[in-house]
Amino acid sequence: MKAKSIKGYCRLAACLMLVFSLAIHGDQDVSKQQLLLNALTNLKQGSMAEREQAIIQLADNGSSSLTILQALLDGQLFILKSDDSLVIGADNNQGYDIRDAITGTAKGAVERTDVGKINLTNKLRASLRKIIGQLQLSSDDPAIRLAAVKAMGNEEDESALAILKAREGVEKDETVKQAIKVVFLLKDMNSGDKALRINAIDALKEVNSLDVVNRLNAMVEKDEAGNFVESDIDIRNTAKAALININTRLQLYSSIETVFFGLSLGAVLVLAAIGLAITFGVMGVINMAHGELMMLGAYTTYVMQQLMPNNLAFSVLLSIPAAFVISALVGIAIERGIIRFLYGRPLETLLATFGVSLILQQSVRSIFSPLNRSVATPEWMSGSWQVNDFLSLTWNRFYILVFCLIVFVLLLQILKRTSLGLEVRAVAQNRNMAKAMGIPTSRVDAMTFGLGSGIAGVAGVALSQITNVGPNLGQAYIVDSFMVVVFGGVGNLWGTLVAGFVLGIANKFLEPFAGAVLAKILVLIFIILFIQKRPRGLFPQKGRAADS
Repeated sequence: MKAKSIKGYCRLAACLMLVFSLAIHGDQDVSKQQLLLNALTNLKQGSMAEREQAIIQLADNGSSSLTILQALLDGQLFILKSDDSLVIGADNNQGYDIRDAITGTAKGAVERTDVGKINLTNKLRASLRKIIGQLQLSSDDPAIRLAAVKAMGNEEDESALAILKAREGVEKDETVKQAIKVVFLLKDMNSGDKALRINAIDALKEVNSLDVVNRLNAMVEKDEAGNFVESDIDIRNTAKAALININTRLQLYSSIETVFFGLSLGAVLVLAAIGLAITFGVMGVINMAHGELMMLGAYTTYVMQQLMPNNLAFSVLLSIPAAFVISALVGIAIERGIIRFLYGRPLETLLATFGVSLILQQSVRSIFSPLNRSVATPEWMSGSWQVNDFLSLTWNRFYILVFCLIVFVLLLQILKRTSLGLEVRAVAQNRNMAKAMGIPTSRVDAMTFGLGSGIAGVAGVALSQITNVGPNLGQAYIVDSFMVVVFGGVGNLWGTLVAGFVLGIANKFLEPFAGAVLAKILVLIFIILFIQKRPRGLFPQKGRAADS
């Protein structure tokens, strides 16, 4: 009985301790929540001093307040006048799409006059940037931590440097650790110790950073009086040697970037020319309306985005087959209605298709107005891949390059592995023999023209992601398309691919020295001289039709 009573007392004591513990934690949660509410109240209605204290209280609340603090720094934190609540607003050109600042719940769209902006002083902004950086340092995402290190490194604040020093000991990501190291090396460059300064400069010569380049350039420059900013000749010579080392890498990365932009321009030229290569090579038709077929593809993308404004990624993907079908149908209509009566008369097809191009341009002006239309880029195509401070590759051009290669491979498979492709190749090599063998050349011509026109429409989808969509969009690429086709070899797909990339890279390497217009002229002169030596282009077409 005695043992039972002792056990009963123990259970009672445990229950009391549990209740007491829960009460304490409950009070702590209530207290923490109350502090958060007080901070938000001061943020809305308090003076600048009270707002500063509110920012500190929000920072003490941890990473859960990071969204609110970031919105405050970006000027996106508002007071909704109807219920005096804090909201985060995203500009939608007409007003704001708002969501609750605490819960993140969407609250719809409001007019600009329905909200009041929370203002900050420059002192508060500086303090806020430092606090956000400190909170971001504890993030699980290395990219966020890296951005925080760079932001805090720009602040001449000993407390921020102390936080970075403590972080350096526990940081596991090498890129973030290197960024922290650079912050302290840059600080050592201002040290009074000459040996420490030289060692810092010598270590920084291997770092790819624009901040390092700017600081080193400042050390070797002269002031208004003609004196060197850095008086110590040893430090100045070390800085010059470091700059030579860095500039060598800078030129290498600049060349890589130029090649990338040349390939992306080449991809656009290939997409624009590949459909023309098919029609010109098989049918001998000079289609001056090819650019307008690309324009139709670009406008198809615009219309699809208007139909699905809340799903840009899906609308762009859906635009590809839609643009192909629409441009292909228009192309077949042009071939059946006009071109089939003009075979064997290339100059007349040129004039007729030029007239068609004017009709298509005017039709678009009547339907969509003469003004350019902007097509939004999906999030996954926006921005750039920042390899380092010296090299940045834009995602939209990268995806266009990949898209070009996919279209090329698919077209190659169609021409090599389908009955239509076999018939197209037969007609291209010897039209009379193909007709004698029972191949319906009239149907092949229509399908070939439709295929080439459809690919032009697909090219228009790609163009809509890098330029504005307008009635004159096609005119900017029709001449370049013919240049690519002639240079690569009429009717040869591999020639078109190689010629497009070669001309694209050549343009981008010439532009810094000659300018955009002169670069095109020089490329045109080169093609004229090349055609004098090789009239059939890089990869001449084979067959009796080519010989004749």
